[in-house]
Amino acid sequence: MRIKDELFGKEVLDADIQIVGKVTDVVFDKDSFEITDLVIKGSGLSEQFKASEDLVPMEMIKVIGDKILLKGEDDIL
Repeated sequence: MRIKDELFGKEVLDADIQIVGKVTDVVFDKDSFEITDLVIKGSGLSEQFKASEDLVPMEMIKVIGDKILLKGEDDIL
């Protein structure tokens, strides 16, 4: 998989199907070369005025397809 082509720029949705942001980078484990986190930059007008990024652990991701869907509370319990 080419990470840049496959993940960068994908929209990330929360469990309520609300857009959280877009993938701007990934974090790797340098020993196993596995992706441990996705770096998400918020979207929307308010996010354009501040430089905020969030790390989303791979364990919080439910599905990666055309968009990335995060797990909800029901998925975690």
